[in-house]
Amino acid sequence: MAPPADLRDWIALLEREGELVRVQAEVDARLEITEIVDRTVKAGGPALLFEHVAGARHPLLINQFGTERRMCMAFGVERLDDVAERLSGVLELQPPQGLADKVRGLRTLKSIADSRAKQVRGGPCQEVVLTGDDVDLDLLPIQHCWPGDPAPFITLPAVLTHDPRTGGRNVGMYRMQKIDRRTTFMHWQIHKDGRADWLATDGRIEVAVALGLDPITAYAASAPLPKHLDELMLAGFLRGAPVGVVKGKTVDVEVPADAEIVLEGYVETDELGEEGPFGDHTGFYTPPEPFPVFHVTAMTMRRDAIYPSIVVGKPPQEDAWLGKATERIFLPAVRMTVPEIVDYDLPVAGAFHNCAIVSIRKAFPGHARKVMHAIWGLGMLSLTKAVVVVDEHVDVHDYAQVLFYVGANVDPKRDVVITEGPLDQLDHAPTLQFVGGKIGVDATAKGPAEGARPWPEEIRMSDEIRELVDRRWSEYGLDSVLRASDGSVRHSSSPLRHLLRR
Repeated sequence: MAPPADLRDWIALLEREGELVRVQAEVDARLEITEIVDRTVKAGGPALLFEHVAGARHPLLINQFGTERRMCMAFGVERLDDVAERLSGVLELQPPQGLADKVRGLRTLKSIADSRAKQVRGGPCQEVVLTGDDVDLDLLPIQHCWPGDPAPFITLPAVLTHDPRTGGRNVGMYRMQKIDRRTTFMHWQIHKDGRADWLATDGRIEVAVALGLDPITAYAASAPLPKHLDELMLAGFLRGAPVGVVKGKTVDVEVPADAEIVLEGYVETDELGEEGPFGDHTGFYTPPEPFPVFHVTAMTMRRDAIYPSIVVGKPPQEDAWLGKATERIFLPAVRMTVPEIVDYDLPVAGAFHNCAIVSIRKAFPGHARKVMHAIWGLGMLSLTKAVVVVDEHVDVHDYAQVLFYVGANVDPKRDVVITEGPLDQLDHAPTLQFVGGKIGVDATAKGPAEGARPWPEEIRMSDEIRELVDRRWSEYGLDSVLRASDGSVRHSSSPLRHLLRR
């Protein structure tokens, strides 16, 4: 199944698959929509298209990514690991050994080359053009999400900037607090590439904000790519077709031609204001801080444009599946740097950056510590607060199983690493912002070289008896017991296990 071409195609697919509800009742973008969505997300409910938002001219789409099934539908795959396997083929390109390898390599390289954004003459995103005094953010149903938020926030933007030194494009997802009809704040955090582009600019940086994209391009804006990689090229590769772009009307920035809404404008290097607080994905309000101001010089849009939004807050929220997509898709990239890693899990309840559970093929004493420090030096994973390392046979997505090995295999005096390093800007726990303590837990089996006594054998039933019981299970009158696909009894696990089905 091909991924959706644009937001309209995506909405049509969701509706055909019974994954979208159109809400006809008039609702308020101030708090009411958040409460509706919070209940819907936590119940595993559908995407919602609010067609009548009080005071706004445009409908609001939300919870489009809120389940595993919808996230897979967005990518046109059966499971998120299928996306990772496709990306793995690119990352694992090796010098060709024969003709077949050369042909496969050339096809892959052509696929990458064909993924670059493609300039087109015009696009639906510019069917309506508002400039000057006609610019009015009040036309949009921008959500005021939580009671402690000081204003409405745009929460699902794709913010496009260019590095003034190299011309390289960056597409990032940064919240935008509405100040008035024509200005917002731009929440460029200290570790983000958008902020790096802004700091490298002398005077003024031109910015475009695309709202209402096909789901893969919207996802790509949230992906933690290295600065030299173009998010639109990643989107084109995962879509199997390049993202069409058009030049902005008032800025020299190319924008996705099929976007629903585009905000064009600029940010000055020396203009800051107090942004926040904001009810964030950490489950807490992040406090007010100085951030740059974005001035809107044009609003372009489709006729009858649809505004996209997302609610973040105490997990699980809709962003859980954006995060899980990143976890699965970037596993091959993590393995390229740390090949001994078998799998990893970034728990939704840990807001993704608070904890990482990693399974490894342990090969030498201290191997788990080597992997901990590798994680703490790897891209945005460097912000991880806690790393738990287990042996390769442990299912990192089964939190009860992980906790069993933490309890069974860990001597806190020997197996716990306390260090310090960079932390997420939104983390309120450290004494100093941006930097604080980190903890590593080695829950692998230990050998004599690591100071352990002879390690005991784990209890396990023989394969012969397991197979016998599998064959005879129906004879026991226990058919009501939940069974795994391989015929064995499925044991209960973490309350979040339903979020992590493979």
